[in-house]
Order: sequence, then structure tokens, then C-alpha cells
Amino acid sequence: MSRPFRLAINGYGRIGRCFLRALRESPLRHKYRIVAINEPAALESMAYLTRFDSTHGVFPGKVESGDGVLLIDDEPIAVSHASAPDSVDWRALDIDMLVECSGRFSTRPELGRFLTAGCPRLLLSHPGRSAAAVETTVVYGVNHERLDPSLRLVSNASCTTNAIVPILDHLHHTFGVAQAFLTTLHSVMNDQPMIDGYHHTDLRRTRSAMQSIIPVSTGLAQGVERLLPELAGRVRAKAIRVPILNVSAIDFMVSLERDATEASLNAAMADAARAHPRLIAVSTAAHASVDFNHDAHSAIVDITQTRCNGPRFANLLIWFDNEWGFASRMLDVANYWAEHLSPRGV
Repeated sequence: MSRPFRLAINGYGRIGRCFLRALRESPLRHKYRIVAINEPAALESMAYLTRFDSTHGVFPGKVESGDGVLLIDDEPIAVSHASAPDSVDWRALDIDMLVECSGRFSTRPELGRFLTAGCPRLLLSHPGRSAAAVETTVVYGVNHERLDPSLRLVSNASCTTNAIVPILDHLHHTFGVAQAFLTTLHSVMNDQPMIDGYHHTDLRRTRSAMQSIIPVSTGLAQGVERLLPELAGRVRAKAIRVPILNVSAIDFMVSLERDATEASLNAAMADAARAHPRLIAVSTAAHASVDFNHDAHSAIVDITQTRCNGPRFANLLIWFDNEWGFASRMLDVANYWAEHLSPRGV
């Protein structure tokens, strides 16, 4: 029997911990092993926040720590606490793929330092600063087939990109997208303070995350164009942070090239869900955002909220768990990439 595919995590924050837990809760857990984590925080804190999670609940397994090792269900994970990409000897750890979840490194020179230190391939949990920062950007279910053994630097895009691109792609093929405007209503993030403070150069992000609805900048439109270049110049976006811990939504305004009704739009979304049942879902229930906590779909279309204003102007509401859904897609991408490596596949 071939050895399990060896994964490592750099940055053990919200997405890093969700990635580990998503693997632990997945049937794929027998094919992969996380053998190393690099995280500046103390090992005791890492173990504690793995075991107890305010958003996703108590870890469904055994968590222990000691002597530079995090033990998950009695399997040891070597832990280091370096801050620089090349301060870890990734080569000595004999890893097959590094999942970069710190979000701190987004240019080609920065990411190249991981490769120089012996990382054979790198999957980012965030977009590159530019398209040229990585070799390719993928959204599972749309263009993940482009992954091949020659690639070493791959971005998993962003949570919002993973939510909207499959929907946009299906709508464009069904009705044609003339223009689209996306407003992301995003849960708070760790670049915001709990109380007003000097946390960011963006003045709005110096304000208390839990007391206000706060507009922030977003690169979502550029991210969409990287994945769907046929929509270049047709998509604009803005983002608003809202004071909840998790689960986000996209208020999606779209001008279509062919006539549609609320019924035909909802039928198209149901078709998309049937074609991609693990990625897209539709719902007719009377939802609040908390209903989608720990939901692994990339997007859930609330078809009770579909509206048309004339035959070619429509509004849709899309929910997504910006942590769990995104970490689940990272796992899908890592699995697909690993299975298409040569000579060492899974």
C-alpha cells in the first residue's frame, strides 16, 4: 500500500483549522495525512482552539499536545513557529503539498521562498496579489481540471469567488450576463477590532466590528474576471462587513441578454444544483444566516428571494459559509491536484 499523501499547513487560523477539521470529517481522511503545521502562536493555544471552536463547535475527536507535537486522534503533527516562508525546512518534512492559510504572502517572490525551502507545491487560501503571482487560480467545479503535475503555485481564490463564480457561469451559459453587480454581506474578519483601535490603514476598519455595518474594499470583480474572462468589464462589486461571526451572503443584481422570469431563473438554479450537488444548493425555507453555519456548499441560492424587474433584470440571494464552505473546496482542490500528480498520486 502506498503511503498517505503528506500535507502541511502554514498559518493555523480560521481557515487552517477549518481545513484540518474538514479533512477529519471527510471520507478523504484515510488518503491524506497532515504531518506539519507552521504557526507563530503557542502550541497550547493551537491545541485549545482546535478542540474548542466558538463557530463550529467542539472538535469531533481527540486533541492533545506536547513536545512540539499536536496530536489529532493520536496521530502526531510536527509544529513549528516560524514567521518567514523559508524559515521552515519543508524538504526535511518530506511533504507533498503545503496549504498556505496565513494570507500573509501573495506575491510571486514571497511565495517562491516556500519553494526554495523545499515545498514541492503550494495551494493558497487567498488570491494572489495579481494574476501573475500564481501559476493558476482555480474554483472547484468551474476550472479545476486545469490542475496538472507541472504546476507548483495555485490559488484557491476567495470564499466569495467560490460562491459566485459557479452561479455566474451557469447563468451566463443559460441566459447570458450583460452586466452584474455583486454586494457581499460578509461576517466579521480578524482584520477588524472588537473596539475602535489602530488596526488598519483603512479607517473604516479601525471601527468596532461588532457595533457597526462597515463597507470595505473588495477585489471580487477582478477575481471573477480571472476565472471568467468572457465577463471582463461586465461585473462590479462592493463588500459590507456585518456584525456576525460566520456565514455571508451575496446580493446579486444581474442584467441578462435573454428574457427570464423568476420561475425560469429558479429552474436554472435547480439545474445547477443537480449538476453540482456538492457545490450548489437551492432552498425554499424561511432562512436566517445561522442556518448555514458548517454548510459545505460553495453557494446556497435562496430561491424564495429571486426577483425580476422586467424580462432581463433580476436579483438573487446567495448564502455561503465563508469558512467551512471555502475550506471544503480547498480540500476538494487539494484532492483533485494530488490525484493528478505523477508519478506520486493518491
